[in-house]
Amino acid sequence: MEETQQNILSVPLVTLRGIVIYPKLVSHIDIGREKSMAAIEKAMDTNRLLMVAAQLRENDENPGFDEIYHVGTLVKIQQMLRVPGGGVRILVDGLYRAVINGFSERDEYLEVAVEEIPEYVDDQLEEEALRRVMAGRFEDWLRRVKDGDEIRDKISVLEGPGVLADFIASQLPLQLIVKQQILETASVSERIRRVTGLLDIETDIARLEAEISKEVRSQMDKQQREYYLREKIRVIHNELGDKVDKDTEVEELREKIRALVLPDYVEKALMKEVDRLDQMPPMMAESAIIRTYIDWVMALPWSEESQDNADLKAAQETLDKDHYGLEKVKERIIEYLAVRQLTRRAKGPILCLVGPPGTGKTSIARSIARAMNKKYVRVSLGGVRDEAEIRGHRRTYIGALPGRIMTGMKQAGTKNPVFLLDEVDKLASDLRGDPSAALLEVLDPEQNDTFTDHFIDLPYDLSKVFWIMTANVIGNIPRPLLDRMEIIDFSSYTEDEKVQIAKKYLVPKQLKENGVMPREAKFSDSVLRHIIRDYTREAGVRTLEKTIGSVCRKLAKAILVDEKPDLSITVKRLPDLLGPARFLPSSHNRQDEVGLVTGLAWTQVGGEVLETEVVAVKGKGSLILTGRLGDVMKESATAAVTYVRRRADELALPEDFNTKTDLHIHLPEGAIPKDGPSAGITMATAIASALTGKAVRHDVAMTGEITLRGSVLPVGGIKEKVIAAHRVGIKKVLLPEDNKRDMVDVPQKVKDDMDFVFVRHMDQVLEQALVK
Repeated sequence: MEETQQNILSVPLVTLRGIVIYPKLVSHIDIGREKSMAAIEKAMDTNRLLMVAAQLRENDENPGFDEIYHVGTLVKIQQMLRVPGGGVRILVDGLYRAVINGFSERDEYLEVAVEEIPEYVDDQLEEEALRRVMAGRFEDWLRRVKDGDEIRDKISVLEGPGVLADFIASQLPLQLIVKQQILETASVSERIRRVTGLLDIETDIARLEAEISKEVRSQMDKQQREYYLREKIRVIHNELGDKVDKDTEVEELREKIRALVLPDYVEKALMKEVDRLDQMPPMMAESAIIRTYIDWVMALPWSEESQDNADLKAAQETLDKDHYGLEKVKERIIEYLAVRQLTRRAKGPILCLVGPPGTGKTSIARSIARAMNKKYVRVSLGGVRDEAEIRGHRRTYIGALPGRIMTGMKQAGTKNPVFLLDEVDKLASDLRGDPSAALLEVLDPEQNDTFTDHFIDLPYDLSKVFWIMTANVIGNIPRPLLDRMEIIDFSSYTEDEKVQIAKKYLVPKQLKENGVMPREAKFSDSVLRHIIRDYTREAGVRTLEKTIGSVCRKLAKAILVDEKPDLSITVKRLPDLLGPARFLPSSHNRQDEVGLVTGLAWTQVGGEVLETEVVAVKGKGSLILTGRLGDVMKESATAAVTYVRRRADELALPEDFNTKTDLHIHLPEGAIPKDGPSAGITMATAIASALTGKAVRHDVAMTGEITLRGSVLPVGGIKEKVIAAHRVGIKKVLLPEDNKRDMVDVPQKVKDDMDFVFVRHMDQVLEQALVK
């Protein structure tokens, strides 16, 4: 702590969370962070001077120079008290406003160079007039707050209008940024003006709070008085033996119930509840519960149905207009409508759309509702843990309400809507029950015509609902629930499909949302392909839509800001519009290398290309596995090593390689967990390459499970894996022979661009993959 230049001091710094300390005022500060406590110790050892400045964000533990306000207060520590828990409380006297000109980190604390910000007065007469106005407003505010007298007693020791303005700012419930602005205002007159304006706002708020409190108290008193008088009237009528007329509201309820088309058991249950309501004093808490129950039951669609679309051609056109591709789900909808017309009693199907994010699962459900002329309801099940979310709460609980199913039916207003249960694979369970078990009754065609919600407590027919579920991973859906569903797979889109989707749907939508006319902006096929390859690279089109929207926003800004806006969208302009490419060109333009093999994997977001590296080094025959591999993949690696050892003679390996060579298998991107049997032949090929020294063809990718005898077994996710290989430019893919049947799902354009070799044994894999 020394004087580095004239009027500049070098002092320790304490950063404050959510508070501002003003000059000429005594304040206490609680300190708990180690750097702040070290700064206080340093100040106490010297001249007790300390710089305090507020942090920009309260949750920063170690803010740097750019994370604090540069204007603060130089204070002098008057007292320091250690408190339980290891912290300290200091009493400080604010000396003057100061600006931080330098910042340095010592071993244990922060040290800053500070310079005083002198206060100044523009006009003495104006200052006095402003002070009087501010003092009057402050007195008005004090009369409206509960601690006003205590605050008023502190004013007598203040010196000068500037100090008074600072004191008032410290007492008002202001945001940190507003208090900081007061601190940074060196002009006394300007500071008084700001504080006076803030006083006006806070006085109005205090007045409104008082009026609201008074109104609430008055309403409560009125309700208590009405309850007392009603009870008195009831007792008088009972004493006189008079029959009290039925309440008008109760009679209106009965008329409404009779007017509704309800099943007999529902009407009887409602009339019974109305009779209970009639016998109950209106101020009893249970009367409100009964009334809520009656309103809910009456609001449900017990007989209302929407008329299905009889025009199958029009329904097909609606589906085609809203979504490109997705032929399987469209065909299933048309089949349902056809059966419905022929039988007039077809139960609603239960479809489950499974696929990566962004492939149109949720949006197709809305289109299905439009095509079928049905109401549409969506309920998200992601993270739902409580069974009561599905079945509702029993009426004995305070605040009980129906579950999400009955809430959705009320929202639909008909008993045959399209009901979407989104993210069904994200259901969870805990001590409150298993929501997936509750869904069994909802989705079982044999029993969902008598579904009983705990709150409604009456059987409700859900058999005519058109159920649609969405999921990313089919394996996360409980098996009993899965058995009740009809699975429709949504696979990854090819590049050509994405281009068509972007041209027909995404580009027009984003141009409209961002106010850009279609004639002003043209997205060519070449531009869209570069956006897909360099900026998105995903299974669906969600990121693609966001990226197109980003381009449209740039154009919208150019239209309004630039005199001669450049609205051209070319491949060369993409880095200017979107920044540098997020994905580099395919790494598969590399050379053939030893021990490096391209594998194919399936993930929740589609297919991925997965490199496998193997290095053989001198050692003791150990096997090292890295890359966060799961148990199944570790076992596949062990099986691959055993196969190579078994084929040592055919591969011309040294006799002692088994005891003198260590194998290190690594799958890059080590932070991402990996598991599954699909990499068996990939690892076996890489091991054989590393031990024999023969390079692996860089343009070949593969997937398949391996056995100890070298047989290649089938794996899943073939379509997604092949599309992933096509996306990065791979020309040849090795697949298990038994997966040939899965090629029917691969788009023809992809099959035309690539060569596929179907193998039954590892010998065939090595023949195709190793460079001769």
